[in-house]
Amino acid sequence: MPSRKGKYTIELQTKPAVLSFASVVGKKEYEGPYGRYYDKNYNDTTLGEKSWEKAESRLQNEAVNIALRKANLKNSDIDCIFAGDLLNQCISSTFGLKGLNIPFLGQFGACSTMAQTMAVASLFVESGAAKKAVAVTSSHFCSAERQFRYPLEYGGQRTPTAQWTATAAGSVTIGTRNENLNAKVGISSVTFGRITDYGIKDVNNMGAAMAPAAAGTLLDFFRDTGTGPLDYDLILTGDLGKVGSDLLEQLTRADHVDIAPVHNDCGLMIYDREKQDVHAGGSGCGCSAAILCSPILQQMEAGRLHRVVFIGTGALMSPTSSQQGETIPCVAHLVYLTA
Repeated sequence: MPSRKGKYTIELQTKPAVLSFASVVGKKEYEGPYGRYYDKNYNDTTLGEKSWEKAESRLQNEAVNIALRKANLKNSDIDCIFAGDLLNQCISSTFGLKGLNIPFLGQFGACSTMAQTMAVASLFVESGAAKKAVAVTSSHFCSAERQFRYPLEYGGQRTPTAQWTATAAGSVTIGTRNENLNAKVGISSVTFGRITDYGIKDVNNMGAAMAPAAAGTLLDFFRDTGTGPLDYDLILTGDLGKVGSDLLEQLTRADHVDIAPVHNDCGLMIYDREKQDVHAGGSGCGCSAAILCSPILQQMEAGRLHRVVFIGTGALMSPTSSQQGETIPCVAHLVYLTA
C-alpha cells in the first residue's frame, strides 16, 4: 500500500510496473532531434481527419492502441484509463477514447497531465483498485492556437518567449509488479504539486509562469526524501522551454540546490530551436508525453538511465480567465521512475 514520505511525497511500496508506452507525433516533431524514437508520425496536421480537433483525438487513440499492442493486451484487460488534454472539456480525450469501452476518468492538469495521469494510475495499481491502467494525453498546435491565442489565418507575430505547442500524444500502460516481474521500469514515488501563482499574465510566456511551480514541487520532493540532484541520472521537466528552464535553475540555486548538471526539459528536447523556429521551445501536453514515452523510457529499458525524476508542469488558465485579465496559476506534479 502507498505510504507518506515527508509531507508531500507518496512512496509506492510495490513499484507499479511500466508495461508499455507509445508516442505518435506530427511532421514538425518527427523532424526534431528525436524523430527516430517515436512509434508513429504523420506528415499532415489533419491526420486525414476533417478538423484539427479530430486529428488530436486520433493522436491519442493511436497512442493508446499502439501501447496496448506492444504489451499484448486487449482493451478488456485494462481496468481504467486516465486521460486529459488542453481543449475545453478535454474533448480530445473523450472523443478519441470513447470507442475503447474502458472505464474513463478524465483529468485536467494542463501541460502537467502526463505526470498527473501516470501518478494517479500508479496509485490505483498500488492500492489494488486496478490491476492494469493506462495514462495518456495529447496536444495539437493548430487546435491549441485556435482555442488559446488566434486562428492560424490571423498570422499574428509570436514573441521571443512564446513556445510551440507540440502535435503529439503519449501513452503509458501501468500494471502490478508481482504479475509483471520482467518489466524493467517501475514507479517508485509521486509528489503532487500545489498551485503556485507569481502574478504573471502573459500567455506568451508560459515558461516563466510555470517555473516556480516546478521549483516548489522539486524542492518538496528533495526535502521529503532527503535526497539531492546528484542522486538522480536525470531531472526532466515538462515543457518550461528556454525561459522557464533558466528560471527554474535560478530558483533552485536560490535554495542552495543546483540541478543544472542533471536537468533537461522536454520543451528544449523535442525541437531544434535553431533550425525549427520554435522560439523558446516546445509546450503542450503532448510535448512531455512524447519525450517521456519515447527516448526517456527507451533509455531506461536499455539500462542507460536508472533514476529519472519526471516533473510535468501546467498552466491552469483558460481563454476566459486570460480575457478577464486574470493571472496564470500553475502546478507541477512529479513521478519518480526507477529501472
